Amino acid sequence: MKERSRINRREFLRGATALGSLGMTGILAAPAIGTQSAGRLPGCGEFVVRNAYVMTMDSALGDLANGDVHVRNGEIVAVGTKLVAPMAENIEGRNMIVLPGLIDTHWHLWTSLLRSLSGDTKERGYFPISKLLGKAYTPEDMYQAVRFATAEALFSGITTVHDFNHNVRTLDYAQAAMRALTNAGIRARFSDGYYQGQPSEEATHFGSIASLQREWITDSKNNLLSLGFAPREVSVYKTYRRDWEMARKMELPITVHANSSPSEAGEIQLMSKQGLLGKDVQNIHATVVTRAEVEQLVNSGTSVSLTPFTEMRGGFGFPTIGELLAAGVLVSLGVDTTALAGKADMFAIMKAIQSVGILKRNGQLTALNVEQLIREARDSLATLRRRANI
Repeated sequence: MKERSRINRREFLRGATALGSLGMTGILAAPAIGTQSAGRLPGCGEFVVRNAYVMTMDSALGDLANGDVHVRNGEIVAVGTKLVAPMAENIEGRNMIVLPGLIDTHWHLWTSLLRSLSGDTKERGYFPISKLLGKAYTPEDMYQAVRFATAEALFSGITTVHDFNHNVRTLDYAQAAMRALTNAGIRARFSDGYYQGQPSEEATHFGSIASLQREWITDSKNNLLSLGFAPREVSVYKTYRRDWEMARKMELPITVHANSSPSEAGEIQLMSKQGLLGKDVQNIHATVVTRAEVEQLVNSGTSVSLTPFTEMRGGFGFPTIGELLAAGVLVSLGVDTTALAGKADMFAIMKAIQSVGILKRNGQLTALNVEQLIREARDSLATLRRRANI
């Protein structure tokens, strides 16, 4: 058997997440926008990470102090100790931790070029800045921004992203973003819906979304991408019912910002009365919720993605992690935007949500344990798709 020389932890994580994100599709080589060459992703191959501390996240297997992980063609085929794989390359994992790739459930990838540009004044805050600069974006800018964000995601151990793209001005912008996701080899859900500064009376461009569904999902051999719908908030867009009906007719999962701040309170209750909540719906933030609304989320099976850095940095309030978990809401975590968060560090996000959870439970360290946090950082889209049967 071949033996690879020892590599440092960062190099190992970077390589493992990149290979793991490829799934079973092998080499992807979609052309980049413009004249830029997309290059070719490396083949998946076959390897075994040996003698590592393996956090399997499987209740039956538990943690393995000297565990092996066997990967073939981008798929984990075995986890255990002293695995027999004579044709596989060996990667020494001693003194390292191996865990499943992390999953982001809410990220505006196009804002990666706006990193830390959000100021502290109302005029220089995230929303006016993203609206101003979003108008100046070209499809080429969109491609480069998404490409940069996915590179940061993989480098940080995030192998699945949910790109809530709210700056799709024409079909070209959406195609540029999906091309960047494809070229990165990352697993992703691309949710399309509206663009920054879009007039409230302007209808959603479902024709473009249907084109994406047909060309990039239905007729594509790339099974790493899925499509979702990103509607405008129900408090600002009057014909939201028509949009949700169309999205459900197209069998698209729906992700919506709701109850993000005091000015948006009551949106979850409104959606509940209109019959819009459900297992195919993901609510973003839910920072200001009543007990009744939390029950409505539970009863409908609606999930919630929390983004603690942006919820606090943007002045929305503290994430409602304690209330949601106690009620049984499916909770996951997201980067949201590096314009506010500064960087895409899921481990820092987990630490932040743990601190908030402890704070809101009067210092009880048992509020959120490490394993629970990691589950929140990896369950997300896979769990949502199983629950919604999509």
